[in-house]
Amino acid sequence: MVKIMTRRALATQNVYDIGVERDHNFVIKNGLIASNCFNKSHSTAYGYVTYQTAYLKANYPLEYMAALLTAHSGDTDKVQKYISTCLSMNIQIEPPDINRSGVDFTPSTNKILFGLSAVRNVGQNAIASILLVRNEAGEFKSLSDFCDRVDLRAVNRRTLEALIHCGAFDKLESNRHQLIQDLELVYDWAQSRARDRASGQVSLFDLLGDGFLNNKSTAQNIFEVAPKAKPISDYPPQEKLRMEKELLGFYVSDHPLKSLRSSARVLAPINLSQLGEQREEMTLCAVVMLNGVKKVMTKKGEPMAILQIEDLTTQLEAVVFPKIYERIHLLLQVDSRFILWGKVDRRDDQTQLIVEDAESVETVQMVMVELNPLQAATIEEQYRLRTILQEQSGDKEKAKVPVIGIVQAGNSRQLVRFGRQFWVQDSRTAVQALQSANFFAHMQQLTGI
Repeated sequence: MVKIMTRRALATQNVYDIGVERDHNFVIKNGLIASNCFNKSHSTAYGYVTYQTAYLKANYPLEYMAALLTAHSGDTDKVQKYISTCLSMNIQIEPPDINRSGVDFTPSTNKILFGLSAVRNVGQNAIASILLVRNEAGEFKSLSDFCDRVDLRAVNRRTLEALIHCGAFDKLESNRHQLIQDLELVYDWAQSRARDRASGQVSLFDLLGDGFLNNKSTAQNIFEVAPKAKPISDYPPQEKLRMEKELLGFYVSDHPLKSLRSSARVLAPINLSQLGEQREEMTLCAVVMLNGVKKVMTKKGEPMAILQIEDLTTQLEAVVFPKIYERIHLLLQVDSRFILWGKVDRRDDQTQLIVEDAESVETVQMVMVELNPLQAATIEEQYRLRTILQEQSGDKEKAKVPVIGIVQAGNSRQLVRFGRQFWVQDSRTAVQALQSANFFAHMQQLTGI
């Protein structure tokens, strides 16, 4: 019972917990109540909201997730977590589209479209101008069409560069580098036309548009004569993704780790969002992107580093102490993909990874052992395989080469991750030892699985 003091009397209420079916009294002593316990009205409200959200997620997943992303658009960690949830629900997140995006995240034919308000350097006045013109006169046909129609006092050059770099014009022209080069010329051209219109001057094409030619063909002719830069090749994929993330806060059109999803799941089954659920001091490995390196000095004057890392689920910090930093600091290049080995650490209610070793994803060599179902199920064969791997492990601290088993049965192919105690020191030597024992083994890079 929980005591409630009123001006007239001392009242009591039962205490409820929506997580249990019976025995809802949680009084400890002296009127104190166990944690996570509420009165009946409070518990009922929680239960009702839980039912509503579960119903919406089950029956209107697109609309529900879009609303959830919009509600937390200012929280990078939560948005990344919800984007990961969308991917697990087979809901694709698309980058902004100048002809389809609204202000917020929007459901669109089994996909969720990034809102224009999520793009850095794109203000509310610019968005209002874009949406007003688009609603009144239809979709934009080209960069020159866009610049000619919107109010360039609201949509400045910096805003346009942001929209191009984040992919908002990709449906009109996929070559973002070409658009940036064209922008230098088109923006000045559109400003000149805007000044002429403001002063009452019109061009020959504008005059013809009053009745001598079809308006649609006239508009097309106008934009065909808009200046353009010389053809140029597009940015490299990694550069496009880097700029996209800088402006949106996330990799959206693609992710550098997405191609490694299946292999990373085998090698590192615990993702970064699950790190807080693991016991402290647990050793694990993670396939991550390196977003930032902050070099700091210890009290003894030794360099160490705080890393900002992310995988497909979330971002967090990793700590590299001096001895490890001295060994791996040359590898720590921002925007690179790594496999990190480390231990779970909790400090000030935050979970972080204490790095023990690191290696670039492109150089990770794994030992692949192919087994038929009979071999995989035979105790003698299992013992032979374990013995060879343990011999190749040597010093456990130096055994950094993962071993993956492939069990092939007909068209079925299953990957099995061997425990850390069976990892080996040298992939080439281990493969030779396995082949000498009549196991079919080979080396393979992480990127090739």
